[in-house]
Amino acid sequence: MPSDQASEKADVLIIGAGAAGAAIAWRLAETRMRIVCLEQGGWMDPAQYPSTRNDWEMERFGPFGLSPNGRGRREDYPVNDEASPIKISNFNAVGGSTILYAAHFPRLHPSDFRVKSLDGVADDWPIDYATLEPYYDENARMMGVAGLAGDPAYPPKEPTLPPVPLGKLGETLARGFDRLGWHWWPSDSAIATREHAGRAPCINLGPCIMGCAQGAKGSTDVTYWPAAVRAGVELRTHCRVREISVGPDGMADGAIYVDEKGVEHRQEAEIVIVACNGVGTPRLLLNSKSKHFPDGLANSSGLVGRNLMFHPYGMVTGIFEEPLEGYKGPTGCSIISQEFYETDPSRGFVRGYSFEMLRGMGPVSTALFGLSGGRIPFGAGHHEAYARLHDRTAGMVIICEDLPEEHNRVVLDPELTDADGIPAPRIEYTLSENSRRMLDHSVERGKEVLAAAGAVDFAVDAPLAPAGWHLMGTARMGTDPERSVVNDWGRSHDVKNLFIVDGSVFVTSGGVNPTNTIQALALYVADRIQKNLTTLFD
Repeated sequence: MPSDQASEKADVLIIGAGAAGAAIAWRLAETRMRIVCLEQGGWMDPAQYPSTRNDWEMERFGPFGLSPNGRGRREDYPVNDEASPIKISNFNAVGGSTILYAAHFPRLHPSDFRVKSLDGVADDWPIDYATLEPYYDENARMMGVAGLAGDPAYPPKEPTLPPVPLGKLGETLARGFDRLGWHWWPSDSAIATREHAGRAPCINLGPCIMGCAQGAKGSTDVTYWPAAVRAGVELRTHCRVREISVGPDGMADGAIYVDEKGVEHRQEAEIVIVACNGVGTPRLLLNSKSKHFPDGLANSSGLVGRNLMFHPYGMVTGIFEEPLEGYKGPTGCSIISQEFYETDPSRGFVRGYSFEMLRGMGPVSTALFGLSGGRIPFGAGHHEAYARLHDRTAGMVIICEDLPEEHNRVVLDPELTDADGIPAPRIEYTLSENSRRMLDHSVERGKEVLAAAGAVDFAVDAPLAPAGWHLMGTARMGTDPERSVVNDWGRSHDVKNLFIVDGSVFVTSGGVNPTNTIQALALYVADRIQKNLTTLFD
């Protein structure tokens, strides 16, 4: 039986301390309710991030790799993604996957909320861009978003900080877009370009996707969580939630979790908020079975775990004859192009994609890139060939919109478990024909840009660049309880005191990184909870 060591009943229990959990905890703290957050990872120590050591690149193949299956951290859970061409990337800690993200921070477009109306595919969201606009603005202040006003791809918005410098590499690629007459703009980036809220500014070190030792990158362990903890939120680390419990009335009444010593506890709560990402959330809901919910909590629609969306990624690398100083600046934050974002039927697919520019590779990555592509031989000419590649590459990542399809899903694996014996998620995903056509189109356009910018050779990741870090759609939002899991403000149709605030509530994926929208949604849901406290369970 669970220990009663967990303290008194909480008003609000939040499960997950990543992008969404941090934002909603901070916003709800002003209600003075008793808020407890359970996180299965711990606090990260910036002094131990790889960039503080000379062998930093090698740690991408170990404890700071993208896949939880290769890292070997107890805090992670394994994912069976053998039935998917896209492999899962996530991270469990205070700050969640924002510890490893590149902090590229675009918003969804207004059109992304009206895909069915505009293009006759997928579904419309029950909310629109205008609903989230004030929360995007608030999130920009809290995360410290750097950018440049005036982007014609969006309604007017004012970034909090000056943009990340383009650098020589960014300016080179921008000239390529200019020569073609295509849209580009400095990226919106959750990176402090000057001192902000006690955080030191970016020093252009580069390896952002293995943690920012400077504290300039807006991971939520250095943005929302310090403020939330000061406001009274209790954050418990190394607490792995096994299931959300349900009372006799069918309402969620808390969670059962395992601490780092393997001891099981129970935390009771009046309100339960799930923020475990688009794979972790359906895993938890499906594992929370009871007589009230034999098919998993909040799953009367049968849609928990279904409609899984990634962003299929393409990547084209250009090789240039002159040094680009690509080692200077945040990895994934330079410029963005949304020239091909909206539907054009002549292209042979619906919806579209964004280009995001990557900086150059480190010395080890350059060597591996050259050896795997046959551009660097062993023996005679080895060093000369390496010199022709080092600091002469520029990457263009293509983020393709993924349409929701019910057969793409998260289920519980019948055999694989985590370190505490809790069933692990299994991914069943097939790349659609629409996505394949979009990828083919985008790769050719990427080559055109690089050639216009002066590239003399190209390398294309095939069939997909590593892409499984954007996890969406598995507990979708909607007004029809038979076609969605939560309502238009994140409340479960089935369980009136259960809320979901992570990427699993996305109705469509858009063609941009989702973290900014995830957090805007979390702030919006928190606002709606506050405004409806007296009638919350009606």
